[in-house]
Amino acid sequence: MTVKITRAWMVALAIAMTAFLAGQPQTASAQVTAFKQAVAEAAARDADIAAFYKANSYDSLWTGRSGRERQRRVALFKALSDAGNHGLPAARYDAAGLQAKMKAAKTQRDRGLVEVEMSRTFLQYSRDLQTGVLVPSRIDRAIVRQVPYRDRTSYLVNFSKSSPSGFFKALAPKTMEYNALMKEKLRMERLLAKGGWGQKVPGNSLKPGQSGDAVAIMRNRLIAMGFLKRTNTQTYDAQVQAAVQQFQLAHGLVADGVAGQGTIAELNKTVQQRLQSIIVAMERERWVNQERGKRHILVNIPDFTAKVIDNGKLTFQTRSVVGANKDDRPTPEFSDVMEFMVVNPSWYVPRSIVTKEYLPALKANRNAVRHIEITDSRGRKVNRGAVNFSQYTAKTFPFAMRQPPSKGNALGLVKFMFPNPHNIYLHDTPAKNLFGREVRAYSHGCVRLADPFDFAYALLAKQESNPEQYFQSVLATGKETRVDLKSPVPVHIVYRTAFTTAKGHTQYRRDIYGRDAKIWGALSNAGVALRAVQG
Repeated sequence: MTVKITRAWMVALAIAMTAFLAGQPQTASAQVTAFKQAVAEAAARDADIAAFYKANSYDSLWTGRSGRERQRRVALFKALSDAGNHGLPAARYDAAGLQAKMKAAKTQRDRGLVEVEMSRTFLQYSRDLQTGVLVPSRIDRAIVRQVPYRDRTSYLVNFSKSSPSGFFKALAPKTMEYNALMKEKLRMERLLAKGGWGQKVPGNSLKPGQSGDAVAIMRNRLIAMGFLKRTNTQTYDAQVQAAVQQFQLAHGLVADGVAGQGTIAELNKTVQQRLQSIIVAMERERWVNQERGKRHILVNIPDFTAKVIDNGKLTFQTRSVVGANKDDRPTPEFSDVMEFMVVNPSWYVPRSIVTKEYLPALKANRNAVRHIEITDSRGRKVNRGAVNFSQYTAKTFPFAMRQPPSKGNALGLVKFMFPNPHNIYLHDTPAKNLFGREVRAYSHGCVRLADPFDFAYALLAKQESNPEQYFQSVLATGKETRVDLKSPVPVHIVYRTAFTTAKGHTQYRRDIYGRDAKIWGALSNAGVALRAVQG
């Protein structure tokens, strides 16, 4: 039965409901409606939803007859129908079940229960789309990213005051990267429906000049992937070699044009595997759904690069070496702000390295690691000849260790500081040979740069008329010197095995720490599924 409620009676009911919840006595003429009673009961299980409805006198947001509420319902179900496009777990929101409950609601009490169910679904979807389905730290302890979660009640408050369709459009990240990943996801889903890239390349290696079935299969796969124009060649000719090189560049491989074991392994990755990487990248993009800084530094761990981004454009890039995939050495993911650089730095050896690596060496030979000073609690150099190292354990060793500034210093000649609890920073290194390798995961967690001086010049260009001359003058002193950045620069250390470029193919990298595999597993468990889309 539909009850016609006047505005005056609505106010009276709101007052009565407030009194009811406060445990105050009510008169018979001010009884709570069945709808509001049902809303209060259902909302009580969720403090945020309860707070919203209490503040709004338990009025309906979704289920009323007004044109405004109808718009909200339409916008919600439209948004839920798009959940799969964003790589969200559509089954979690059960749009069909929610619609069925709406149709089955015959009483005011039924409507009240559906009202709260719609708000609960709305909140789940909104938060999933804006800041991610997963909690990063629960997936891997090295993902220490601070996700910009919004207050849940604010979603309901803001939605009630907004254009319904406009509100939903504003939830997803507004970055070009997210939009490009979503476009690529839809393209890959169509490709999956057509059967993917065809037969996998057999064998472990193919070289220019070879011919035969394996070459023809590789040729066909490169054509299907868009790296090679249509050709009937049966030979690994110059055209095929150039296509292999383009494929290698798009997958972080040495672009020698030779299809070795690593290249063939990447060639044989399936559309499903690449689609998983894209969906994971979209989830990761939601974790950093906030302003990243007009100028910021972007370190992509599996891409082994560090970049300076100005107003959305790449202005500087250098190769990097990241943490090794063992023990506690993998580089963590987080964001912070770079405040200064240190020219001619000392290396203050981390306690973990002191006790796990250097103390055992000193026990065997007190003259080991002579290039490292041993210091006491006041920073004074200790005469190692007067110390009986064998008496100490990792817990009782009372000394610190420091390597003074020098060309051979483990940090090289400059380090870039964004003070953080993880003791991670960017720095130079004397071990230049590592930058020529394809996979560059060798450090203890910090990020080494192939071109640290040029990186310094790029940062100083905002505050020095001649940044190179200034930097070199400080370097020439040989003294440890702190150089502050007048405008601190946000630093984002990310982990993307799939990312896009302004021009060309989507880039893919190997999951060097296995983190994306964990994320995909968690997304899959949450209900995210791969789709094959016709059209």
